[in-house]
Amino acid sequence: FCGYPSTVKFFKLRKFYPSFFFSEKLLVLTVATEETDGFRRFMQSANYFNYTVKVLGMGEAWKGGDVGRSIGGGQKVKLLKKAMEDLADQEDLVVLSVDSYDLIFAGGPEEILRKFQQANHKVLFAAEGLIWPDKRLSDKYPSVRSGKRYLNSGGIIGYAPYINRIVSQWNLHDNDDDQLFYTKIYLDPLQRVSIETLNMTLDHKCQIFQNLNGAVDEVLLKFGTGRVRVRNTAYDSLPVVVHGNGNTKMYLNYLGNYVPNAWNYEHGCSHCDDDVVDLSQLKVSEYPNVLVGVFIEQPTPFLPEFFQRLLTLDYPKDKLKIFVHNNEVYHEKHIQRFWEENRNVFSSFKVVGPEENLSQGEARNMGMDLCRKDATCDYYFSIDSDVMLTNRQTVKLLIEQNRKIIGPLVTRHSKLWSNFWGALSLDGYYARSEDYVDIVQRKRVGVWNIPYMAHVYLVKGSVLRNELKERNYFVLEKLDPDMALCRNAREMGVFMYITNRHDFGRLISTANYNISHYNNDLWQIFENPVDWKEKYIHQNYTRIFTENFLEQPCPDVFWFPVFSVKACDEIVEEMEHYGSWSGGKHEDKRISGGYETVPTDDIHMKQIGFDKEWLHFIREFISPVTLKVFSGYYTKGYAIMNFVVKYTPERQAYLRPHHDSSTFTINIALNNKDTDFQGGGCRFHRYNCSIESPRKGWSFMHPGRLTHLHEGLPTTNGTRYIAVSFIDP
Repeated sequence: FCGYPSTVKFFKLRKFYPSFFFSEKLLVLTVATEETDGFRRFMQSANYFNYTVKVLGMGEAWKGGDVGRSIGGGQKVKLLKKAMEDLADQEDLVVLSVDSYDLIFAGGPEEILRKFQQANHKVLFAAEGLIWPDKRLSDKYPSVRSGKRYLNSGGIIGYAPYINRIVSQWNLHDNDDDQLFYTKIYLDPLQRVSIETLNMTLDHKCQIFQNLNGAVDEVLLKFGTGRVRVRNTAYDSLPVVVHGNGNTKMYLNYLGNYVPNAWNYEHGCSHCDDDVVDLSQLKVSEYPNVLVGVFIEQPTPFLPEFFQRLLTLDYPKDKLKIFVHNNEVYHEKHIQRFWEENRNVFSSFKVVGPEENLSQGEARNMGMDLCRKDATCDYYFSIDSDVMLTNRQTVKLLIEQNRKIIGPLVTRHSKLWSNFWGALSLDGYYARSEDYVDIVQRKRVGVWNIPYMAHVYLVKGSVLRNELKERNYFVLEKLDPDMALCRNAREMGVFMYITNRHDFGRLISTANYNISHYNNDLWQIFENPVDWKEKYIHQNYTRIFTENFLEQPCPDVFWFPVFSVKACDEIVEEMEHYGSWSGGKHEDKRISGGYETVPTDDIHMKQIGFDKEWLHFIREFISPVTLKVFSGYYTKGYAIMNFVVKYTPERQAYLRPHHDSSTFTINIALNNKDTDFQGGGCRFHRYNCSIESPRKGWSFMHPGRLTHLHEGLPTTNGTRYIAVSFIDP
């Protein structure tokens, strides 16, 4: 390069050896008095780009005031002033002074230095569109044709001697305002403009610094190959330093889920396995102790199943303590039954019932406080009764992620309703983040920093005894208890995460749960269809379609499993609880015309308010079988006559030969032959074919009119129950 002018040589060399020219010329100075989650994220982004970072004030008491709510921050200037005393004579050193708790890097040192040199000033401050802290100074700012007009002190870059000249002017108190100090210097024309003094300017178009306050609408994520960038759409710039100042810290958390390399479309989540705990390397006796807080705050369907899933969690039971708050008298029987059967399974089992008259907030404070006070409590796992965990590994998986607060993603079946919010509105309530749907649908898989979670989450015991050591986190103003907890955690700088790396389970709906029936879960076929199916449909039902798991004992008579034992028992219980059996009389006001030619001793589904649910059951679980066995026939899934028949030797033991007023009929056995009754069965006359050993939960399906004249064979002892529907009459 001997033929080139020195400047040209410099730029040529810089092009081919950027790290040689830049990495040693830039020093990042930041103030952090403690290692918060925000600080660790800042350092993670700095280390990714190989920044040289010097942290000022670590371990010192913070005396700079509450800068999140009012003026303050002077302590940062004092610490910077002291640090610059040793750097003042290094003329080729560029110093970048930035905040750390609410800031991340989106680009590297080379890019910052290039953009700083292009600015052609000795000192460059971050800029924003809002003035703080003294609005009266607005008119004193230089006018700008385009770009942000006002100074922000969260980002300063300049040559060391010039930075030193600025901070050496500090002679105020720790809790005085740092931004006001820098603003007054910048507004002094003699210092701002003169090359001999400071020669300062602002990063008006966000080439280096992006302050989010007042500018969230300008910012988009830019996904490319490799790392993700933040793009300012107003100035078409790619800022290097992203600062969540003011009330935009939650938005910075959202950006930090991607920037600089946390997640992208090519590689997915790159930090999900950072700092994880491998429980498989521990002996069972070394597993962390977990207090499980269970909260039953309203009538909840499928509560016995909830407790069974808790029981089957793949975690050492002697490492689990159970705390239950039950606010519903209706559920006391369920808890009592579970406790009696499993009282010795867990390390301890404590129940606080409705007689204590605790509010939700008080109850949740009590549960968390039990862990806080117990030095052996390593984790607190809070779960509401409307969470149906289907993943037995849930507690292990959450512990292994090694986050302070983390919840498993659970969603309501076939809906976008979940246990987290991706963003908050200005009034602190739900707002949909850009990535919410993709996270809920698991199109984007990872561990996500979010502003609000509820229903189920894991908290480190050490966090409860340190960052969250106050004992009233669930009570705040008029907020819902979970909203209060989350707001308190956010204000303490504790990050909350949701993971969707695995399928964990679902949320069940409690909105329309009517507890006026004898077996209330039977009515949940509409609200909670997945849980209803798991509880009430035979475990071999799907094999009908995958393995042709059905039988044909008589011509055009098909026999297949449809109801679980639980469904059979509860339907019988519901009918006996209602109790008004018809007696098998010909006169019957329940039907059109008031006369039944071939009467049975029965109760109609409509009488117990179960007709809509029963017809839905027919459409969902009988119609598919119909199409399979009666090929080409598409049933309407409609029936007027839906009833449970009771056969006993004392009242009605049999049914004389007859045709059903249906296109086809189903006949489901609701109890066991030889155990609950003797005799019984069905004989089809045309084929001289009898079925005398019905199986509980199995259904016959046969044509109704013309071909299948049949009779009910005598029940000789006990009581036989069947559920019957005349479909497509």
